[in-house]
Amino acid sequence: MTLGHAPPDISVLSKSRQPDLEPIVPASAPGSRRRSVPRWLRRTVGPLLLLLVWQVLSATGVLHEDILASPGTIAGAAGDLIADGTLPAAMGVSLQRVAVGLLLGGVIGISLALVSGLSRLGEDLVDATVQMLRTVPWVGLIPLFIIWLGIGEAPKIALIALGVAFHLYLNVYAGIRGVDEQLIEAGQSLGLGRWGLVRHVVLPGALPGAMTGLRYSLATAWLALVFGESINADAGIGFLMNQAREFFRTDVIVVCLVVYAFLGLLADAVVRTLERLLLQWRPTFQGQ
Repeated sequence: MTLGHAPPDISVLSKSRQPDLEPIVPASAPGSRRRSVPRWLRRTVGPLLLLLVWQVLSATGVLHEDILASPGTIAGAAGDLIADGTLPAAMGVSLQRVAVGLLLGGVIGISLALVSGLSRLGEDLVDATVQMLRTVPWVGLIPLFIIWLGIGEAPKIALIALGVAFHLYLNVYAGIRGVDEQLIEAGQSLGLGRWGLVRHVVLPGALPGAMTGLRYSLATAWLALVFGESINADAGIGFLMNQAREFFRTDVIVVCLVVYAFLGLLADAVVRTLERLLLQWRPTFQGQ
């Protein structure tokens, strides 16, 4: 053993040689989200870019006014229709038609789905008939509705109700039959009777399908309204569109189409809010 300096402490050397480590902040951290572009701003880029290109094409004469009015002209026409009360009155009439048709079609579609989904006998009596009628183009029934119900409000509401009923029936029926059988057995083991199972197990399990059906039904209701208001309508958004078509007012036609789209988005937002309130128990993937 040689005499001299004491050997260096290995632990001290190893600590001194370690590089300084910096904490890694994941991309999903709250601080990184604040520095990123807000999502609502990103979602507006596409529509704003489309409006810009549209305005440039109209200003340069590439897109003629007789073919499609410019965004500025459309905004002016919308302001005039709002100022004289024409557009709000038409929106009120159309909303009333959609509400009545949605209510009537919802009651029919959900009732038939409950009868067919909760009972095998009900399925045998109802499902085949509904599936057969569903394959018939409901828009093609307009002439029959006019013969049966006249040219008043009844055929318009019936057309909306028919389109709504089919979507709600299919989705509610699929939701009822898609309930896990193990949940039914668990409810029976806890002493739930038939109606207890329906109330506490089957209906909550079918609620997601019902919400999906409601969203499809609202989209179909607005589509049916467009066709329905072409049946000798004297009020409503479709009436404005028919008048504008007679005078080649593309600006008024586009205003009515924008109103249809706005009302459809508003109805979809209401359904999304209902989904968040009624389906809090069901965690879902929200995207990354």
